[in-house]
Amino acid sequence: MPEMPALKLRFHHWAVAVLLAFVLALTALFLVVVIGKFNEAAENAAKERFAHITHNGAEGLRNLLDLSMRQVAAQAGTRREYFSERGRLNERAMLPALIASLEGEPYLYSAYFGLDSDDFLQVINTRGDARVLASLSAPAGTRYAVRTIATAATGERREAWQYWSATWEQIASTEGTTQYFPTQRPWYAGAKQAQRVAITAPYRFASSQDLGVTLSSPLRDGTGVVGADLSLAGLRELLSKTALTAEGAIVVLDASDRVLAAYSAATAYGLRDLAALTPLAQTGSPHLAELAASARGAAADEARVARVAGEAYVFANRVYTAAPGTEFRVGAFAPMREFTAPIIAARNQVILATLAFLVLVIPLAIVAARRVGQAFVELAADSERIKNLDFTGQVKHAGSIIYEVDALDRAHTVMKSTLAQRTRALTLAEHKLASLVENGILLSQERDRDKLLKHILFSGKELSNCDAGSMYLSTERGTLRFTLRTNEIGLPRLEIPLIDPETGGPNEKFASTYVALHGETVFIDDVYGETRFDMSGTKRFAEESGYRTVSMLTVPMSPRKGEVTGVLQFVNALDPATGTIIPFSKEIAGFVEALASQSAVALENFNLVDAQKALMDSMIRLIAGAIDTKSPYTGGHCERVPELAFMLAEEAAKVNSGPLADFRFDTEEQWREFRIGVWLHDCGKVTTPEYVVDKATKLETLYNRIHEVRMRFEVLLRDAAIERLEAIAGGADAAAAERRFAERRTQLADDFAFLAECNIGGEFMAPERVERVRKIAGQSWLRHFDDRLGLSHEELKRYEGAPAASLPAPEPLLGDKPHHILPRGLDKALDPKYGFKVKVPQHLYNHGEVYNLCIGRGTLSEEERFKINEHIIQTIVMLDAMPFPKELRRVAEYAGTHHETLIGSGYPRRLTKEQLSVPARITAIADIFEALTASDRPYKKAKTLSESVKILSFFKKDNHIDADLFDLFLRSGVYRRYAERYLKAEQIDEVEIEKYLS
Repeated sequence: MPEMPALKLRFHHWAVAVLLAFVLALTALFLVVVIGKFNEAAENAAKERFAHITHNGAEGLRNLLDLSMRQVAAQAGTRREYFSERGRLNERAMLPALIASLEGEPYLYSAYFGLDSDDFLQVINTRGDARVLASLSAPAGTRYAVRTIATAATGERREAWQYWSATWEQIASTEGTTQYFPTQRPWYAGAKQAQRVAITAPYRFASSQDLGVTLSSPLRDGTGVVGADLSLAGLRELLSKTALTAEGAIVVLDASDRVLAAYSAATAYGLRDLAALTPLAQTGSPHLAELAASARGAAADEARVARVAGEAYVFANRVYTAAPGTEFRVGAFAPMREFTAPIIAARNQVILATLAFLVLVIPLAIVAARRVGQAFVELAADSERIKNLDFTGQVKHAGSIIYEVDALDRAHTVMKSTLAQRTRALTLAEHKLASLVENGILLSQERDRDKLLKHILFSGKELSNCDAGSMYLSTERGTLRFTLRTNEIGLPRLEIPLIDPETGGPNEKFASTYVALHGETVFIDDVYGETRFDMSGTKRFAEESGYRTVSMLTVPMSPRKGEVTGVLQFVNALDPATGTIIPFSKEIAGFVEALASQSAVALENFNLVDAQKALMDSMIRLIAGAIDTKSPYTGGHCERVPELAFMLAEEAAKVNSGPLADFRFDTEEQWREFRIGVWLHDCGKVTTPEYVVDKATKLETLYNRIHEVRMRFEVLLRDAAIERLEAIAGGADAAAAERRFAERRTQLADDFAFLAECNIGGEFMAPERVERVRKIAGQSWLRHFDDRLGLSHEELKRYEGAPAASLPAPEPLLGDKPHHILPRGLDKALDPKYGFKVKVPQHLYNHGEVYNLCIGRGTLSEEERFKINEHIIQTIVMLDAMPFPKELRRVAEYAGTHHETLIGSGYPRRLTKEQLSVPARITAIADIFEALTASDRPYKKAKTLSESVKILSFFKKDNHIDADLFDLFLRSGVYRRYAERYLKAEQIDEVEIEKYLS
């Protein structure tokens, strides 16, 4: 199907459309901006006004409280002789001042003094309020109620009430008892603690039910507190005088977000019926909820606009701190439409003016576009050629009356030649940038150091379009080493010192060392005319090889400022058109510098990764070597197992058929992961005590306790000798005494020899042998010394709970005592996250003498055997805790599965064949075979090669090891290559492998 031709427009049509679109877009933009500015101005005005409203509200609240606070403060400064007479309140001196303060403040309900002695004087201004009169049981006409409280001589609290008229005539009085103690009231304690005017939280007065607060302050001499009750009933009147908008609202809240007063001319908010002290959360008003939300945050005192029920409102808050710990908040809000009404009228006027403007502008735009378009038509034809990168031909001058069009006409010719030149330069730069990007990707992916260095140098040669190049790398010896060159000429073994050996200063003789020292690029346009640097080596090379160097560019390889890791040096830049030698340009140098920086980063990263790997590998070998060195019973096991496992893995990777066909280590990282896993396969042995690993006899702990047992037999023999002598001295038959002694000596010698034989652990302990051990153990001897003396604090803990026996104390010849038991603490083997399936002994160790001598086979008890086997558990736990990188995530698997079997009978997880990877099975074979053939174990004789293969075949028959790997082990000759490398000559014999193969 033929391609549809693209739509083409004439310039004057296009210009008209563009002008119209431009005018319309400009108009629309103008409307949006103007209306937006109007809205912004309206919003700012609303915010400013309501911020001012809340400020005025807070100031009104401040004025309401300040007068009373000042009066309380002034009263608190009264001298003691004014309010106290003979240690009691001076009622006559204080009443006029208290009444004057009540008359001077219309909302002050009462004023009072309280002393630390609990004396109390209060004056209440009833102002004829019937509720107050009723609550005070005051007669009609009472204006002031005076209350005094003091402690009588009998200790009784007495209260007196006097009721006075407005003309200070006493109307009535009453007396009685009371349990009112001013020092126990919150206003008293609050003033004492604050040491200044304190204000309680708002509450309702019991008498008038008015909302109010109590103000109190400690007296100057610290002997009492002066206080006043201030009614907040005037708050609503204060709010009603605020200059709100028609639909605006204002509220006053306390620190607990309870509404103290609210006012709005509008009924929509439901504020008129809102009871004082109603918690804000219980009002159910979305407007008040949004007002509370606007008060939270860093800009709580700033007004903001938010939407409620789909309509925009302005919200403002102002916090007034009346006293430490006492805050009030004034909030106000109103709908934004009260402020945006003028905007609508202004918008309509702007739209009308804009339409009138369009009616005038559109015809003028059409005419102007046609006039200008004619000139562009003549330029279009030449532009078509330019579009096709054809810069030939001349442009006809259109002679437009418009200056810009005429200038464009004249500049067109200049543009063509410039475009041709720039296009060539741009193409070249684009190619070089693409090359830089590609190089950056390749540099980050390359894992071979030699290939990396070669790629860096040849990429630089290509970028600089030169004839040859070379690379120098910084060494730790403070020299530049000649590392690589692009031509096939032999590489000299050359290192240039960065410090001049003659002067001891920086070696700036050569361009390469100067660049390495200062990190600056050096241009040399003519080597033979260069006087700044020593060019003798370059000239000598030209004489010897016939290759003449003219221009030179030397660039630092620097991953970070001030640190140069190497130098790239390129010679003889070539002209792309003619191929002649030219100087290196700064434009080309910029690309080469970028490549050098990329290369330095890549090389540094490569070196860092290599160093980290080398460090990690050396640490792993250090750990493995420490394990082998720790005990002669392991010898060089940790070093030889990895070698054998690697030999078998290499053969397995070559198999292309059968069950092993899919096994491959595709990358060097996977080989390294396997190598590390095998090196660490016994790292858990660092936690195994040496005396357990090296335990050669049943009674051995840190030493062989058979010596203690022998000494007890010596004691029994000594006792028998003493008994013989005592019998003879007592007149008994000497011959009979000698005969009994001889029998006893023979029996003791025989019993000790039997125990010593049991201690060796070389024979199976039959039940009758166990019974004889227990019978021998039943004999006793007398201990005359305290067995707790000379013990460490830790060892003494094992004797706790057992009282010390009185001396001399009979002791069994062999004992299983409580202090022989070492309890087991927290054990990683019990952590379910590891999935270990092992039987954990109850105790950590049991050093009981009878218990150990009765061990069925070998010298290890159940607890000690578990401790030996626990090394693989510790290996898994330790490696699981290490933060291996992703490429080493299987190290713990390779190291921790070599004691598993294919049938799930191994430990510690009882894994099956399906759960064991090929590398894990390889490690198991290597571990067993090395242990069989090792000749550096003091506890066993090294087996020959044929014996080891035979025993290994039993493991295959029992499905403990992989049959295919076992067959490969034999067929590939790995067993023999390993033997020739690590076994003694006398161990290596002929093996008939055919009878063991599947």
